[in-house]
Amino acid sequence: MKILATIAKWLFILTLPALIITATIRIEFGSLWLYQNGFEKYDVSQTTGLSETELAKAASGIINYYFHSDEEYINLIVPKDGEPFELFNEREVAHLKDVKALVQLNSHLLMGTAIYIGVYAGICLFWRRKRYWRNLARATVTGSSITLGMIVALGVGSMVGSFDRLFLQFHFLAFTNELWMLDPARDYLIMLFPEGFWFDVAMLFGQITAGVAGTLLGVSAWYLRRARKQDLRK
Repeated sequence: MKILATIAKWLFILTLPALIITATIRIEFGSLWLYQNGFEKYDVSQTTGLSETELAKAASGIINYYFHSDEEYINLIVPKDGEPFELFNEREVAHLKDVKALVQLNSHLLMGTAIYIGVYAGICLFWRRKRYWRNLARATVTGSSITLGMIVALGVGSMVGSFDRLFLQFHFLAFTNELWMLDPARDYLIMLFPEGFWFDVAMLFGQITAGVAGTLLGVSAWYLRRARKQDLRK
């Protein structure tokens, strides 16, 4: 029984970073505000010739395709100069299919990790004896620390190796084809989401992930200190 409890605890520790990371990715890819902020910051309206309203429609269409559509391929028509305009060409559509597969994989991982974290925490808090609260707090401290360590490592890697190189390496690892190699002068997918946009997304990802992990770490460490003080009074 003790071995099973130890395994369950370490699964929780390793699952916690995955939960925080996948939840952050889900939030960012589904954030209309983030897309629109990038459009405004990088003057995408002028680059593409699309109005802010048309860009908002495009962003909503992409989010819907990722999370709510059963369609294998995106078919995004937006008005341009008063005429219906098919925003993405065949190569971009095929690449977005690959991106959608990754987004859906992330959603599945998010669901699985959330279920395990919820079940483990629920058992510790409501079914086991009170001493398991400390086990949960210690596991949360460890898992949160691992998450913060990963974010620091990514940050150092970005500074040492440059974000451009890491971004390029991610594409080589994540995709089995070269459909992501698009022309920024011709392909609207690159015009909508230039590299600067993804740098901002990465920075926000680090801030959110570190903020959540830091909060969990702080609360758990506070609880453990409080519990130790109560033991000393006894």
